[in-house]
Amino acid sequence: MHLPPEDRTLSPYTGWTRTHWEAAADALLAAVLPYAGPRHALIDLPGPRPSWSGRRSDGLEGYARTFQLAALRVAGAGGADPHGLMERYAEGLDAGTRTPTTERDLADGDMTSWGVITDRCQAMVEASTVALGLRLTRPWLWDRLDDGVRERAGRWLAGALRHKPHDNNWSLFPLTVGGFLAEAGIETEAAHAAVERGLAKIEQWYLGDGWYTDGRPRAFDHYNGWALHLLPVLHAHLAGDQALLAVYGDRLAAHLDGYAATFGADGAPVHQGRSLTYRFGTAAALWAGALTGRTPLTPGTTRRIASGALRYFLDRGALDERGLLTLGWHGPYAPLVQPYSGPASPYWSACGFLGLLLPPDHPAWTAPEEPAPAERADHVRALPHPGWLVQSTAADGAVRLHNHGSDDQPRDETLPDNPLYAALAHSTVTGPTTDLPDNHFGLETDGEISERGRIAPLGTGPGWAASTHRPLPSARITSLTLAHGADELRLHVVTGAEPGTPVVHGGWAVSGEGEIRTAIHDTDSGPVARAVTDDGLRSQAGAVHGLTEAQVRHSREATAFGPRAAAPILRGTTPTDAPCLFAATLRLDGPGAPEPATQPHVTITPQQPALWAVTVTWPDGTAHRATLAPGKVEVTETPA
Repeated sequence: MHLPPEDRTLSPYTGWTRTHWEAAADALLAAVLPYAGPRHALIDLPGPRPSWSGRRSDGLEGYARTFQLAALRVAGAGGADPHGLMERYAEGLDAGTRTPTTERDLADGDMTSWGVITDRCQAMVEASTVALGLRLTRPWLWDRLDDGVRERAGRWLAGALRHKPHDNNWSLFPLTVGGFLAEAGIETEAAHAAVERGLAKIEQWYLGDGWYTDGRPRAFDHYNGWALHLLPVLHAHLAGDQALLAVYGDRLAAHLDGYAATFGADGAPVHQGRSLTYRFGTAAALWAGALTGRTPLTPGTTRRIASGALRYFLDRGALDERGLLTLGWHGPYAPLVQPYSGPASPYWSACGFLGLLLPPDHPAWTAPEEPAPAERADHVRALPHPGWLVQSTAADGAVRLHNHGSDDQPRDETLPDNPLYAALAHSTVTGPTTDLPDNHFGLETDGEISERGRIAPLGTGPGWAASTHRPLPSARITSLTLAHGADELRLHVVTGAEPGTPVVHGGWAVSGEGEIRTAIHDTDSGPVARAVTDDGLRSQAGAVHGLTEAQVRHSREATAFGPRAAAPILRGTTPTDAPCLFAATLRLDGPGAPEPATQPHVTITPQQPALWAVTVTWPDGTAHRATLAPGKVEVTETPA
């Protein structure tokens, strides 16, 4: 990818300007061109395996998702199209929407047709992306098509109006198709109905302060930004519907207020949730706020975070030697890939280029970059609706997300834990292992460590978040995280476990290219285990109460952040069948962070059976005081 020279005057943090975004878009589009089939209808990218929808669907995905990028590039340039993008994608639209009728058409259709949209099929997703691309480029593509092509393409898209989506963010795909078809005067009654259905559906999931669930009771992740906010806000903006924009734009602004804090100083989003292979698609909500004027962020902060996210992945191997986006995080990473992901799935990240719709003289492009929230000062922020505590440190720019509310469990059953949702914490510099109990507290039975399952949030506040879960039918765990600076205190009340049940508390798993150094030493409160990567990423866990053993375990597998990984692990046992308390201090330091001069001071006092008073005094003198009982937590903070 050949990029212009950096501009460290306009963009002192990333060096990138609008011309870098344009060059990146051009390079991404040029790289997929060799894989386009006859008449550009299917773009069949190479990959380790097809998705569960099959290669034809994957080829449609290749067309639709790269068309979105092409549409943003051309619309953002006011229709300038020196590479002939619109001509190619118009030809693909013509060929892909043809239904074979003769033997010759059938032969051609075997290589070009997209098939039909049915209930809950992947074509419904791609139809929304095609519709959005057509809406963005209408003067340069749709309006120049023959009437017959428009009629046929409209009929194909309208299939999304008549079939059922999955009961999650898919409800917005018919909405997006309906928004375009209503504008184009095609099946307008059905199109308007699809818009209304989509908006009504997500209304059921809106909790407030900019947070939706994703169709499941406690499913929160980056989809809040790039799917649940983006599509309604874009529809309202493109339709010029100020009433809708007032509702959904204000929700987006509320969301961005906390969302901006989840990006690290290196540009990385927090590694949590599903479809992480969409990578810099996380920038879409930031740009949508600037595009609609619904954002609490300054223009310079918006561009700094968005450009940081794009650079983060492009600088770390997101593209292979052919210039194609891979299925993974930095580079390819198979454990991250969902069954529905095909080789072209990562190109959903094209929505991250939404900023190209802003004119070159918009302040988001012309204002000097300003620091991201994670770069300004140490900060701990509670996000009550998802049950999160966002902790960032300016010295290393790392962001940690403590999870006491997101589990991705269906409403009527409990599935095995997905560590990208169920872990106690996530960050911008670490990812979960496949074989260690990192960022997990559980009970061990016959060598198996209990899962977290369904999480019931107990609340959040200044420097704290708490929840409960049932690891076993007879047992209950009440968990509290206290955080300040880079330090954490995690407390767990175990109820209903058999006496002598082993408990396991895993700390942060750190990954790197080289050997990971480990150390274990004793302190007055208990043993402390530490793991340090070759570039200085440090994870430490110390026993405080109820935990008596410390070790560092190495993973047998790579993580999304590197080929080697290790995590400190603490162990103990339940002394009786009565409620008992376990406590540990943890710390994750990114490269460049100084060694802590002192450790948090923790005192734990039993008040009565099944009730404890805990005081933690942090190195700067700030203190948290908490009382814990099964299913109940109260916390107060005293400034230094």
